[in-house]
Amino acid sequence: MEFFLQQLFNAVSLGGTYALLALGLAIVFSIMGLINFAHGELMTITGYTLYFCGLAGLPFLMAAPVGIAVAIGAALIMERAAFRPVRNASPATLLVTSFAVAIILQTLFQNLISTRPRPVVLPDVLSGTVEIGGFLIGNNQLLSIIVAVGMMVFLNWFLKNTPVGIAMRGAAEDFSVARLMGVRADAVIAGAFALSGLLAGVAGILWVSQRASVDPFMGFTPVVKAFIASILGGLGSLTGAVAGGLLLGFVEIFLTAYLPESLIEFKEPIGLAFLVCVLLVRPNGLLPARNLHAEKV
Repeated sequence: MEFFLQQLFNAVSLGGTYALLALGLAIVFSIMGLINFAHGELMTITGYTLYFCGLAGLPFLMAAPVGIAVAIGAALIMERAAFRPVRNASPATLLVTSFAVAIILQTLFQNLISTRPRPVVLPDVLSGTVEIGGFLIGNNQLLSIIVAVGMMVFLNWFLKNTPVGIAMRGAAEDFSVARLMGVRADAVIAGAFALSGLLAGVAGILWVSQRASVDPFMGFTPVVKAFIASILGGLGSLTGAVAGGLLLGFVEIFLTAYLPESLIEFKEPIGLAFLVCVLLVRPNGLLPARNLHAEKV
């Protein structure tokens, strides 16, 4: 029982990080119809910001908000420089643009910083453990869960109680009608990218806090997992993104924990086969968006 509870805690921790990343993808997709595969590079930018802040002697607690602010700024620059010029293009063009942005940033990281992983200085408290209910939990995992839950509560409040959040929800429902109501497209889309940058920055800090290093391709695997989580939950659905992220985290952790040793190398295909079975039963995802076929910007 203790082992099961330990794995359950690990699954919630990993699934929460996936959920934050999937939310970042879902927010932009719900408004623009864009799957931004450069979203993972915002995580990498946060990781490198932590690395350079560590070199400058800045404590982690001060470096973390700097990393998040840099990720938000990078997301806004990305929207203005790369995606706004092709905003009315086809979904295929938007998709290719996001891949191009991701590859350009990865190349810049390799040539301007290093191709090798760089260590990130973490506070000692993150490597400690805390005893809850008789079993030990890593402080970094506990931090992941608390931060992920806090961000989801904040996002829910922001979308329901702020003018920008309400405008974003209206644009996600029907952008044409939202424009007729006076919603400014540039402001709403920039707000969506800023929010996705915030979520990517927080997820990047959680990701780095468990690995203590950053490399040019750090964001690739998480953004692929976030994409899978978004599809699983229902593309464009915020609640679906959370559900998909948590389910993906549970599948990965419990397969690692309970698969026989002879089958552990097949963990990834077994997990993906399970997720495909879920999509066969729920082809639009676990919690599909009501505005799945709504007109985008």
